[in-house]
Amino acid sequence: MLIVGAGLAGTATAIRLLCFARRPLEIVLLERRSEYRSAGVAYHRDGNPWGHVFNIQAGRMSVFREDVLDFVRWANDEADRSDWPAPWAEFEFVEQGPAPRRIFQDYLMDRLARARREACSGVVLVEADGEAIDMELRSPGVEVTVRHLSAPQGSGLPAWESPEPAVIFADHVVLATGLELREPPFAAEVLAHASFVRNPFSAAGVSKLDGLSPEATVAIVGSTLSAYDSAGLLLRQGHTGRIYLISKTGTIFRTYPRGHEHEVVKLPCPRSLMEPYRNREEFLARVRAEWASACAAISREYPGIDPAVVAERVAKAWEPHLPEAIGQIPSSELRGLLDEFSTAMASFRVGAVEHTMAIIERAMHPADGRVHLVVGNVERITPTGAGRLAVSVTAPQGKRTLDADLVVSNFSREWDYRRASQPLWANLLRRGIAVPHERTGRGVEVDERGALLDLRGTPVTPISAIGPLREGDEMVRNGRIGAFTFNLAAIKNQSIVVAARVVEELESQEDLTPFRDQLQRYVSNMKDAALAKFQDAVNLEVRRLVANSRKERELLASRLTVSIRSMDEPPILSPGAFRHDRVTRALVHWTAVERLTDVTVTPRQLRRQLGIVNTEDLEG
Repeated sequence: MLIVGAGLAGTATAIRLLCFARRPLEIVLLERRSEYRSAGVAYHRDGNPWGHVFNIQAGRMSVFREDVLDFVRWANDEADRSDWPAPWAEFEFVEQGPAPRRIFQDYLMDRLARARREACSGVVLVEADGEAIDMELRSPGVEVTVRHLSAPQGSGLPAWESPEPAVIFADHVVLATGLELREPPFAAEVLAHASFVRNPFSAAGVSKLDGLSPEATVAIVGSTLSAYDSAGLLLRQGHTGRIYLISKTGTIFRTYPRGHEHEVVKLPCPRSLMEPYRNREEFLARVRAEWASACAAISREYPGIDPAVVAERVAKAWEPHLPEAIGQIPSSELRGLLDEFSTAMASFRVGAVEHTMAIIERAMHPADGRVHLVVGNVERITPTGAGRLAVSVTAPQGKRTLDADLVVSNFSREWDYRRASQPLWANLLRRGIAVPHERTGRGVEVDERGALLDLRGTPVTPISAIGPLREGDEMVRNGRIGAFTFNLAAIKNQSIVVAARVVEELESQEDLTPFRDQLQRYVSNMKDAALAKFQDAVNLEVRRLVANSRKERELLASRLTVSIRSMDEPPILSPGAFRHDRVTRALVHWTAVERLTDVTVTPRQLRRQLGIVNTEDLEG
């Protein structure tokens, strides 16, 4: 089992695989940049000084959707704080409060180590360095070409000792390659310039921000949350010079109110959005009318909801209906709408904690004046004298030029995988193993369980995808928008589904997938007594899937076996082909995974529904 990419998505999937697998399995977690292991670009220590905090509350950073406060408990009770500076060294973390982003790497590494210790006998994890550059389907698995492969002795993988890449075979591959960096066309002349920061989440980028003169003029391209990280870092270290936030749309993110808690509310379907698409202007008018009506309904029916998060509640409530609405929009128009409104959609769906926003908002106030929002499109950045840069901005009011001592390019990700920089993606697309997402142009085509789809739309069953690669599919299939198409919330669910699918395929002797709908109809038609037994079995399977200790999982597995054998035999779909316990076990497993990944409820509500309530949940 090979996972390509050991950042957040790859680590989360490895954790689930280690917990789910019941038979011998070797999981190889491959990472091309060692500093990104268990972190990725967003959380690695070298790119995140102590001043960078999570944009969302600490209580939403658990890698386990079913255990809301796992990260907070770890930070308070388990983390090694011996080298933490003030104020974090003595800080008490709470669900709605901030936390420094750089400690997330330690958290993920710790939870991966725990999963490895508690894995079943014969289930092993190999952490290897190297870059996957090509893949070929070789029934029943995949041959993967890896450059600079290096793995621990005894792992069975070849150590890299020559310029020649190594070829390894995997029964299944999970692609967790993370965010792709987009090269900004406006910066072609200054990519190597000393006064230009291409990636603010890098050791070099942080060093330039740290070493900047307090009086310097800084231009930050973008006004999304990562731009606030750079501005906030400067302000917290006493920057007095002017900071420009340059935004095409002028979007400013919201500050979460104190005590903010994620919540799911029910709203009627926005019916007018289900009508046939006519043109952009007419469609946007319908969106605005439905949006205004939904916001008014939230304010009227849920008076306790803070006005600052009404937009978030509406966007979440609309998720179940958006796939049908999106289905009315032609692909070319859909891509144009996403390009134009992606930042605005992100701001509707997510805000930032007060720790991040308060210092930005104060500096934007006229009484302070250090931070200025410039609305317009950056056309070109060119060098000037004395090491400075000129930023040409086209705005509705005309063109203007900003002279800056330092220009920071907000982390611009590449969502079109035809332009991805990694050779792996060029080869996967060339071979037709992966296909760009047709409807949105973002990410690649996958099926409902995360398997790649080839040029014919057929699942490439030995290869799964997780994370930003599934951005377009998350939009059209699940109605997610903004960062929620690829952030931690999406990755939590994707890691469960992909790991469950992989373990099922590697351990099962029969493929029941073609009969899935028929078997689930059988469940829905069960009589009360039989259905109650089935639900008891599902609850046991849920608890087994989320258990952290091997002993608890083995105990629950034994109870589950007894429960399944006491149930009525399901219909025989093919005489003699299926054993009763395997068919029933598959039904129970599928249902448990669906419950565990139910996004119509909050994580805390999910715990209550699944019967895994702790004292802290009752208090909440």
